[in-house]
Amino acid sequence: MIEVRNLDKNYGKLQVLRSVSLTIEKGQIVAIVGPSGAGKSTLLQLIGTLDKPDSGEILFSGKSINGLRHQELAKFRNSQIGFVFQFHNLLPEFSAWENVCIPAFIAGRKKSEAEFEARQILCKLGLESRMNHRPTELSGGEQQRVAIARALIN
Repeated sequence: MIEVRNLDKNYGKLQVLRSVSLTIEKGQIVAIVGPSGAGKSTLLQLIGTLDKPDSGEILFSGKSINGLRHQELAKFRNSQIGFVFQFHNLLPEFSAWENVCIPAFIAGRKKSEAEFEARQILCKLGLESRMNHRPTELSGGEQQRVAIARALIN
């Protein structure tokens, strides 16, 4: 469960979020919609621990992340949050399969286990014949599926 309580975020004099609260239950699918400039991306960056709120609290499974230090946040992010970025952010020098393995390696998982699971996820996403291709050799949709696989590995 993710709980957001009274989040505020300002960039200089510009107030982007004011007293935003929401609860997302485990397994619930939520869409955040609104006009351009409404604060959707800012809210996602805060929930994803990529930025810190000016005030308010973010809880994952009842535990606040507000007091976590940089290293603790990085470890939490790697083990608990999967990101799928709009522009994929795949590393161009690595294959699709290697891009999916990287977060598992960072998390300290065994190499053989990470490699096996990356193959399984890529196969489920219909990329079994594209695993050894670099991002520039993949279509936009294939790159997006690699990014989804990378988000799921941990």
